[in-house]
Amino acid sequence: MAEKEIGKVSSYFSHVGVAAVKLSDTLKVGDRIHIKGHTTDFETEVTSMQIDKQDVQEAKAGDHVGIKVPEKVRPNDKVFLVEE
Repeated sequence: MAEKEIGKVSSYFSHVGVAAVKLSDTLKVGDRIHIKGHTTDFETEVTSMQIDKQDVQEAKAGDHVGIKVPEKVRPNDKVFLVEE
């Protein structure tokens, strides 16, 4: 499976389990992502995404999105799109 970097984590909100990600490429709900950093390494499906507290189905390069994640992430963790 190929992966391409599509963004970086800028912050993590532990009380809601949401990663704020600055995108460098397009991301859609339903896409599979891999988040990797010094102590972070997991894959998850994007089940919901928000921009400024509004649900969106798709986001593009330059957007700052909130993504629900199953584990803690850290600033500067890299976000990769998993391509089947």
